[in-house]
Parts: sequence; C-alpha cells; structure tokens
Amino acid sequence: MQEDKKKDIIVKAENLYFSYDDEQTYSLDGFSLELERGKKIAFLGANGAGKSTFFLTLNGIHKLIKGRLEVDGKEVTYDKKSLLELRSKVGIVFQDPDNQLFSASVKQEISFGAMNMGMSAEEAEEAVNKVVDRLLIGPFVHKATHALSGGQKKQVSIADVLVMMPKIVILDEPASSLDPKHTYIVNNIIEMMVEEGITVLVSTHDVNYAYGWADEVVVIDAGKVIMHDKPRAVFHNVEVLKKANLEKPMILDFYDRLVEKGVIEKVEDTPRTIEELDKLIKK
Repeated sequence: MQEDKKKDIIVKAENLYFSYDDEQTYSLDGFSLELERGKKIAFLGANGAGKSTFFLTLNGIHKLIKGRLEVDGKEVTYDKKSLLELRSKVGIVFQDPDNQLFSASVKQEISFGAMNMGMSAEEAEEAVNKVVDRLLIGPFVHKATHALSGGQKKQVSIADVLVMMPKIVILDEPASSLDPKHTYIVNNIIEMMVEEGITVLVSTHDVNYAYGWADEVVVIDAGKVIMHDKPRAVFHNVEVLKKANLEKPMILDFYDRLVEKGVIEKVEDTPRTIEELDKLIKK
C-alpha cells in the first residue's frame, strides 16, 4: 500500500499563551494548531475569541508569554533581524485599511515594504510595478491614499503585503464594508494568491463564505481551538456550532430541508455551493 504523503506544515503552534492584562485573563489560553502550506483556511469565532490575537502573534506584533510557535520551519523569536524575516513571510491585511496606510501616495505606500526589506531602488521599482499590475492599481497609483475609496484602499493594503512576496497572507474580514464591485476584485485577488501557492488565512463571521471557500475551517473559542477540520465536518458538528454561536450555512440548511421533504436524496458530500446543490436537484 502506498504511504500517505507527509503534510507540509507551515505553521505549528504548541500551547500558546498571551494576555493583555498581566495574566489575569488569557486571550490565547493553551492555543495549539497546525496549518498546511498552500491551503485556504477560514477562522471563525466570536469577537474576543482569540482570532486577531493569534494573527498578531503569528506576525510577531504580540510576544507570547509562553508556548512554541514555528513559521515555515523556524521558531519565532523576537530579535530585530528575526522579526524582519518573519514579517516578510507573514503579511497581515487589517479590516480597516486606514489602520494600515500611512504614506502620502499609493506608490510610496507600496514601495515602503519593498525598501524596508532591503531591496535596491531598482528592485523595489520592479516589485512595485509588478504588484500594481496584478492588483489593477495602475489607474490610481499616483493618487493620495486619503483620496481613495474604501475598496481602492483595500487593494492598496493587500499590495502592501504582496510586494514583500510573503508565504502567508492573513486577511481580517476582507470584504467588510466593500461594495459588490470591490468585493469581487478582492475575492479574485485572494484566489490569485492561492494559485501562487500562498497560504491564505481569513478571519470572517460569514459562515456562508467560509463553508463555500475554505479548504479547512478553524473554530476558536475562549483562546482555544475547539475544532479544525474540513468545512463539511465543522458545519455538521451541532455542538461546536452551538458553543461558538455559529449558524448553519444557508446552502447546508436549504439542502437539509430538501432532503427532509424528499425532494433530493441524502449524499455523503453535501453541497457547498449553489451550483453543487443545483446539480443534486436536477438529478
């Protein structure tokens, strides 16, 4: 029998602890998780569950109280050189772009990360031009960042990260407050990153998006991972959904109702998209 291929783990968190109040309470409380390279991973949990805290430790912004965290095979340490290397590998796109953008113009903003990595002016120019083309930023590349629309600011904040050629990109509620046009653009950018082999972590409250998009779902509650599995397994676990105060995705709820009414037969691989459900109905 052929042996299973060994998983390529890019993030390994072992028993992590972090506190904002001198260890009176813990935002990460024995947090453990392994993430495989190149996956699309959705993080779910209530506000305050620990999602953002984990992301900020993953990028080295927060220093762990205890526990071991490895990124791309290397333990996270907090000297200046190691943090620069870590932040070139792990990029965070914040929910509100205004918390991320600080340069006067779009081109200056995107150039900052490249220059900070030690690229020469010529290398930085090439890297910036490449990401500007990929993310369709050309029409407003010379505009002031404060003059951009919310959707354009989101594109630039993603460009900030991608210009450093990271291995992991974290997006906090990527479609929050975006109009349909820019939601579509951002979702296409996310798919482009995945196709290029980047591990994409998305924090979201949208169970429908997580169910249809993700390869894996991580559910966090009270600073701990309470489930990490495929979307179908997570959203069929009534106990976990109840504990994390998560609703069943609409597609799955509709499918269950159709099975109950005898309109379609129950299948092992429950539909995750409208297209998959439509195929079952047409059988």
